[in-house]
Amino acid sequence: MENFIREFYYGNLEPQECSSEFNLELKKKLNEICQLENQFTENLTEEERLLFSEYTNKYLELMSSSITDGFINGFRFGAKFTYDTFIR
Repeated sequence: MENFIREFYYGNLEPQECSSEFNLELKKKLNEICQLENQFTENLTEEERLLFSEYTNKYLELMSSSITDGFINGFRFGAKFTYDTFIR
């Protein structure tokens, strides 16, 4: 366990790489989103495209913050399980 903690501390572990694979269902959904975005943006003016791009960037920032928050809460939840298992 000591090596795992050390590797995590030094940033040598990527939780995203450990948690799941980029499976076919995820690839399918990403492809569908890309197709819809292309259909949607081809009818927009340049100004509307820029506005839509700004909107999607802000949405991605929000989702990134939300995912980070979920990871932190999950980590804390797991730590509480560990604490309860070994201390109580």
